[in-house]
Amino acid sequence: MGLFDKFKKNKELVEQLTEAESVEVSEQSVESTERTPENESEPEEAVESKPEKEHGFFKRLVSGLTKTRNQLTESLNQIFHGHSELDDDFYDELEEVLIMADLGLETTDKIIEDLKRRVKEYKIKEVEPCRELLNNIIRDQMMVDDSAYDFEEQKTVMLIIGVNGVGKTTSIGKLAAQYKKRGKKVMMAAGDTFRAAAIDQLKTWAERAGVDIIAQQEGSDPAAVVYDAVQAAKARNVDILLCDTAGRLHNKKNLMDELAKMRRIIEKEYPEAHCETLIVLDGSTGQNALEQARQFSEVTDLNGIILTKLDGTAKGGIAIAIQAELDVPVKYIGVGEKIDDLQRFDPTHYVEALFADLDVRSEVEMLIEEDEESWQ
Repeated sequence: MGLFDKFKKNKELVEQLTEAESVEVSEQSVESTERTPENESEPEEAVESKPEKEHGFFKRLVSGLTKTRNQLTESLNQIFHGHSELDDDFYDELEEVLIMADLGLETTDKIIEDLKRRVKEYKIKEVEPCRELLNNIIRDQMMVDDSAYDFEEQKTVMLIIGVNGVGKTTSIGKLAAQYKKRGKKVMMAAGDTFRAAAIDQLKTWAERAGVDIIAQQEGSDPAAVVYDAVQAAKARNVDILLCDTAGRLHNKKNLMDELAKMRRIIEKEYPEAHCETLIVLDGSTGQNALEQARQFSEVTDLNGIILTKLDGTAKGGIAIAIQAELDVPVKYIGVGEKIDDLQRFDPTHYVEALFADLDVRSEVEMLIEEDEESWQ
């Protein structure tokens, strides 16, 4: 079964989910209840099986990308139904649609050139086969290497960076809770010492997840907090140390210098541990998120991206642009406030959710349906 056929199935799934939405409201409320240390051991709060969790997350992803999907697929349907041959007008209109979906000029150029290359290679003469080609190209550009998550299975210090308001602290809390559920020994470090609220918020997440936290007073040296956390992590045989950082603006050199200092401490004091630097970006900000990632990548190595707030945004195409332009993989995406609403990034699921409403009928099928409706 080709990816094109999968989109037909997922279109049917979206319709089923829409019909069942009102019936499942109460069930979703129960399933999405966040687990706390107090209720974690109760049998009725058992962790969902993997297939159920993946299906539930796909439902939330489909729902979260509704605005992006509506905007994108409506325009794509018009293009594919409005052109009978692969001429310059077809490619120009397709380019405009992709740019408007926040894929950006550079990423769109890559997609169009790749599409033209494959059309020539496969000797395609008609518009219809280009639907599947387009979907495959976008999916291929977003693929994450199998080794991208190897750090989760070894001693790791994770530096979570990004500007204020993108969801850094919340992402740390969700990851900590998920890692612990998988049997990992987890610790947090409250490295954002510029805001007392950030320290308190991280302490709340540590308590909720049932993990240790290393924190000092507001105004303390962030690098000193990381140093203490690294020593504690080694002494307590911690598997994953999650370090919060200040809301660093890319034009603040002193804050960037502080980040570099943290990395030097980790590499010197804990050389046997893997250092994973993830930047958290707000997916709802579109091209601004891409610019933040670009600026951060100029001053520090980035191992991956946590893309948050994709629920309800019309700028979901930015995930494609970020990975294609910076060659930095999106490793986690967030589509809601619950702990399980942050998951590993699956490019196939993402593209399926993004194009779930794409009209995959041929012109003959559309005419047949119109004739049937006229006789009713």
